[in-house]
Amino acid sequence: MTNLVLLLLCLGTGALLRRAQLVPLGAHAVLNQLIIVLLLPALTFLHLAEARFDQRFVLPVLMPWLIFGVGWLFFAAVGRRLGWPRGTVGALVLTGGISSVSFVGFPIFEALYGTTGLELGLVMSLAGSVLVSVTLGVVVASWYGAARPSWRGVGANLLGFPPFLAFVAALAAQAVGYRHPALVRGVLEKLSAPFPVVALLSVGMQLQFAVPAGRGQLLAWGLGYKLLLAPLVVWAVYVGLARQHGPAVDLCLLGATIGPMNTAAVIADRYGLDPPLAAQMVGLGIPLSLPLLALLAWWLVE
Repeated sequence: MTNLVLLLLCLGTGALLRRAQLVPLGAHAVLNQLIIVLLLPALTFLHLAEARFDQRFVLPVLMPWLIFGVGWLFFAAVGRRLGWPRGTVGALVLTGGISSVSFVGFPIFEALYGTTGLELGLVMSLAGSVLVSVTLGVVVASWYGAARPSWRGVGANLLGFPPFLAFVAALAAQAVGYRHPALVRGVLEKLSAPFPVVALLSVGMQLQFAVPAGRGQLLAWGLGYKLLLAPLVVWAVYVGLARQHGPAVDLCLLGATIGPMNTAAVIADRYGLDPPLAAQMVGLGIPLSLPLLALLAWWLVE
């Protein structure tokens, strides 16, 4: 419950600061730079450098990659048919394909499944949502943010994206059995602690609660995929095709239903992918996902 209250409070505060002109125009861009250069790399290395996975975590780890990949195909096809600008397609792929597992999911997972739910949710977030955002998310942002995309340009953007470099460093650390010394862990924890508040304030500063003319259809497509189609995709693959059942699958269905991840909007803004649309996807998607999550949780535990 604390995470949910903090989420709504930070989004509302960011919107109020912008509306009351208490921060300079474009202040969110400064916060986004701080997130990309310092906070997200620290968070990535803190958790992924020591991550150790076993078979229990396979389905929760794969779920974010599944909905992101299907979402990429979905929005690319719809965008081509409806003539959407490249930046709009990229913004919807990012925000429609990545769930805010840590902020919204953790309290729900723990309430329903206790410590096991929290452990599975942590892995779903770190090896799923966070890792998707700093790898495939940057690939998508680079591709749709460039006037003339090329794989060389995508590679250059990846190598120049600090959270991706932190991910590579974390892989190297895993390979040699690295463990954080107490001092390093303490510094990384302090550096990464402000990440959720700063990211949500940034999204809130870009948020407009009134849907501008002509944007309703885009939000309907984006949120329709994120809140309805994505969980149906997970159910079809995990239950319909793979015949998988149990708490891990239930958590994957809940995770797929959660609203968009705030980091996705930050990345969209960095690469110029329709930042207002990306911010609205997060600001509207998270509150709208809450009643759907309540209904799904009731159905799963019935």
